[in-house]
Amino acid sequence: MKKITIRQNSSLKNALRQMSATGEKCLVVVDKNNKLLGTLSDGDVRRAILSGKINENKISEYYEKRPIYFTKENYSLNQAKNIFLRKRIDVIPIVEKSKKVVDVITFEDIFKKNKNNIHTKTFSKTVIIMAGGKGKRLEPFTKVLPKPLVPINEKPVIEHIIEKFAENKISNFFITSNYKSKVLKAYFQEMKPKFKLTFVDEPKPLGTAGGLSLLKGKLKKPFIVTNCDTIINVNLDDLMHFHISNGNDATLLVSSKEHVIPYGTCKLTKKGYLQKIVEKPKFDFFVNVGMYVLNPNLIRLIPKNKSYDMTDLITLAKSKKKQIGVYPIDDESWIDVGQWSEYRKAVDRLI
Repeated sequence: MKKITIRQNSSLKNALRQMSATGEKCLVVVDKNNKLLGTLSDGDVRRAILSGKINENKISEYYEKRPIYFTKENYSLNQAKNIFLRKRIDVIPIVEKSKKVVDVITFEDIFKKNKNNIHTKTFSKTVIIMAGGKGKRLEPFTKVLPKPLVPINEKPVIEHIIEKFAENKISNFFITSNYKSKVLKAYFQEMKPKFKLTFVDEPKPLGTAGGLSLLKGKLKKPFIVTNCDTIINVNLDDLMHFHISNGNDATLLVSSKEHVIPYGTCKLTKKGYLQKIVEKPKFDFFVNVGMYVLNPNLIRLIPKNKSYDMTDLITLAKSKKKQIGVYPIDDESWIDVGQWSEYRKAVDRLI
């Protein structure tokens, strides 16, 4: 049986990690004896995580406790097909009379041929890689090379990024460039890539979003923007389904980061007396991982020939009542190589 079951006392964070590792959109919740308790979808997990307290919350608060299931003696694939289409669910457990889970049927088992075509007509299979910055945090490498060509083992970081998108059948890339752009262009000319690659020349460094103004009128459907120092492993069809079905104008990918204070912290009363000491407390924050889905209408908000960051664009869009969504991913699903401490970790992870 697939690695699709999860114990009821598991955390939301572990559920998201298991979904990321297996590629499953729904998990079957069981007790210690593998008895069926319910199902937990990726939507359930993401909504719960966005409500806060990712470490403390258990999945028991959020899973569907009245799941659809089959007994192993009484089901057919035609039945399963009809239920998947009618109920729009992703998994059906198969159980014994005791409700012990013995197998599962997933949506993809039945509809494998349609696995990758759900939203291909509603979004542009185009990625814009923002690569115009100097990468000062990676000096002295970036004194010689543009940041996208900083090597991770035997490949530059931008090749790792493009390979991840190629796994999702993306073959059209724009690269905004300014700093050492001739070096970057020369690398790809020599490489002779199999994908379509268009350079967008910034007349001066335009920040993490300013270069998008040079693409005004060239994109008609939702598209992806990513930094050139972040390698992200995400199912783009799932991401686009989330963006489009929620009616978002922009969707930010976020991840939970745990920060531990390495000391005992003191909580005081209003009068300044000690109330309690908390030893090495942990805090969770959602961080922006540097990848976005944007609707083309947002490009009109970006000023021309001016340095403009993505945070500025998102803030302006919110002020104009645009809908901004967030899409949580597991902390193991992305690698930041934009600073030395993270770069060293990336080298180890990509061996």
